[in-house]
Formats: sequence, structure tokens, C-alpha cells
Amino acid sequence: MDAKNRFETKTTFALTRLEWLGFLTVSVVLAFQHLAEIRWAVFVLLFAVIDVVGYLPGAIAFRRSPDGHVPRACYVAYNTMHSLVTAGVLAGAWALFVRPEWALLALPIHLMGDRALFGNSLKPFGVAFEPETTPEFRRFEQRYQSAADSGESAAVRPSVEDVDAVRT
Repeated sequence: MDAKNRFETKTTFALTRLEWLGFLTVSVVLAFQHLAEIRWAVFVLLFAVIDVVGYLPGAIAFRRSPDGHVPRACYVAYNTMHSLVTAGVLAGAWALFVRPEWALLALPIHLMGDRALFGNSLKPFGVAFEPETTPEFRRFEQRYQSAADSGESAAVRPSVEDVDAVRT
């Protein structure tokens, strides 16, 4: 993946998840080292608010929708609540206005767990709210793998469908 080719191969995706797992491990080890110092009500609140605000509304809308359509606001809520930037701002504000505390580890534990264990990150508007492979991506992956297996350039030649789509 690079700035011009924003996709992951299975290998690069696994390596990225391994990096997130490293951060998750550090966060969990810190939490275990400070178990007695964690205010558990605050930990649970911070851990849960990410999904209560960011995931549940979209998940409910997805399941209730006959065609899987979810309002863009659900994607925005998900991406906002699952952002490391939001977690950093929330942790900083909590530390400033409440107090610095070990319960704040709930934020990286939740986000790193989502990324490392489940492979979830931010959601683009153009895909289903709940993970499913789009037919277009499946075709692209097959063409990409075929080119890589044959030793061709990583730049995949357009398919007949792609050329036809450009012509119309």
C-alpha cells in the first residue's frame, strides 16, 4: 500500500494487524500492572462509549434496512468514535478536567483490539456498514493476485469491464 494505491494485500494487512497487536499488548500489560489502580466504572464507560455511540446505531440501522442502506451519519459516528485522534482528545480532556488515570487504557485497548483482533478500522462510505467483500474488490484482488503470480508488474492492467465502464 502506498499513497497512490490505497489497498492492502493479505500479507500487508496481516503485518498491519501485527503492529496493532503490539500496541494492544503494551496497553493490556499496563492495565494488568495497574489493576488495583483502575477505576473500573470509568474503564467500562470509556470502553463501551466507543461502540454505544459509534457502532450500535449503524449496526441497528444495517439490520433493520431491507437493502443494507445505512445513513452516512452512522459512518461518521463510527469513524469519529473509532479514531485514534478522538481517543487522544478524549483522554487528554479527561486527564486535564478529571484526572490522569489508568482507566484511560480502555481507549487504546478497545481500538487496538478492534484493529488487531477483528481487522476493523475506519469505514469508507462506499462499502456496507457490516463487513462484506464487494464484487468489485473481489475481482480486483483476483486480477492483482494473477498478475503477481505471473511475475507481471504490480500495476494491474484494466479488465474488459473496466475499459467498458470508461467508454460508457
